[in-house]
Amino acid sequence: MANREPVPYSPDADGGALAEMVKRLKLVWLLFKDSRIPFLTKLVIPLSLLYLVSPVDFVPAAFVPVLGGLDDVGVILLAMALFVKLSPPQIVEQYLHQLEYGQVRGSEPEVVDTTYRIVDED
Repeated sequence: MANREPVPYSPDADGGALAEMVKRLKLVWLLFKDSRIPFLTKLVIPLSLLYLVSPVDFVPAAFVPVLGGLDDVGVILLAMALFVKLSPPQIVEQYLHQLEYGQVRGSEPEVVDTTYRIVDED
């Protein structure tokens, strides 16, 4: 396997935890739809969702009611982090840039050439 550099992912300081979670979900969705991501890497997400509907739990809700639901959330968050980590770093960076600035890195913004004239309203 090739040596992969970790992709820096810093939380948005003024967006808060909810905004960061929404950004992370958007990143996972964009990566999941991308055809350049290997199929085996994409299997992480459906397998984690399969865990949610399966009757097997790490911490059964019957024994510890509060922690019973938290293990499901933990598995989903770990699966999302694993999916992003296993994805090619340059693609992750591209989508992070797109989410941050609204355009794909390397693409030029659309330019409209036109003429104008100033009309005096005297």
